[in-house]
Amino acid sequence: MRKQLEFQYVIDYDFKQDGLLLQALTHSSYANEKRMKKHSDNERLEFLGDAVLEIITSEYLYHHFPDLPEGELTKMRASLVCEQTLAYCTKEMRLGDYLLLGKGEEHTGGRQRSSILSDALEAVIGAIYLDGGFASAKEFVLKYILTDIAHKQLFYDSKTILQEVVQGQNMGAMEYGLIAESGPDHAKLFTVELSIGGKPVSTGSGHTKKAAEQEAAYLALVQMQET
Repeated sequence: MRKQLEFQYVIDYDFKQDGLLLQALTHSSYANEKRMKKHSDNERLEFLGDAVLEIITSEYLYHHFPDLPEGELTKMRASLVCEQTLAYCTKEMRLGDYLLLGKGEEHTGGRQRSSILSDALEAVIGAIYLDGGFASAKEFVLKYILTDIAHKQLFYDSKTILQEVVQGQNMGAMEYGLIAESGPDHAKLFTVELSIGGKPVSTGSGHTKKAAEQEAAYLALVQMQET
């Protein structure tokens, strides 16, 4: 209960129905382990939150980017509501710290797993929608997801964008090299080093090699923008 109250403080939203927040933070592994009643986990709220997030994002992009055609708006929306971006959005609110996980998920790095974090964030959106209505859900999404859109698009398309920049400026070959691998087989953490033209540029980490490469590419792009 204390964690739930703390999380409400963190996101600056007070639930009138505490049970909704508890459900949003309950992963199926925990519900199964504790033999909770059917539909006590956050999967149904995730289903609802996904739809709410999509309409809020669509409305926002429609009004804020009046010159973009449908195809570009669709691509932009996909970059903002994808698993990796939503997981990235949870860092500010430390959502992983407040999840109720089964022992297996706890021991295999579930609190940092992108799929679990993104699903839980959608469940929180669904819970806020049921508790406070569309306006409250929209305020939450605008505060935590529809911010710094340029950087989030960059994060989503980082490998492709970097490849285009490197080729366009004839900077040399791009190579991702695995430099570290830790953790058990079911919860590996990979660290890769990105080199451009034979020179190390950045490193990234993730639970898959692809995720590690994406982070390395994103950090390289950020460095290029700052110089």
